[in-house]
Amino acid sequence: MRYRRAYVKGGTYFFTVVAYNRRKILTNPEHVTLLRSVIKEVMQKHPFRIDAFVLLPDHLHCIWTLPQHDSDFSTRWRLIKSYFSRNFNQKTVGWVEERNPTKVTLSASRQKKREKQIWQRRFWEHLIRNQKDLSRHIEYIHYNPV
Repeated sequence: MRYRRAYVKGGTYFFTVVAYNRRKILTNPEHVTLLRSVIKEVMQKHPFRIDAFVLLPDHLHCIWTLPQHDSDFSTRWRLIKSYFSRNFNQKTVGWVEERNPTKVTLSASRQKKREKQIWQRRFWEHLIRNQKDLSRHIEYIHYNPV
């Protein structure tokens, strides 16, 4: 069974995006700065509003509202993750192989697609259906334990 995303023009969505193998790549100030600049760059070409955002060491949660004529959040995430990955410096402080100190080889699929081991391939999304749903997710973001 294929996962089906709910694409609604002008929709408001809650997202969770996770680092590959839950590496703590988002503890480094250089990586946070890079992520901010990449998001701003994507927002210029593909506008959206950030309603809430929390950055944790190995993942992030956010709520976006898309323009009335647009439902394509997948392209936005693909661009954010790929721009970030292309400019990511693995030599900066904070890039630690926590789970497996030996070099991990890329899968054949990741090699074929020239993917780096920075982000998990997918992201989780939830279409916000009403004000109560929005309030609940904003509260989750604001009170998310670090």
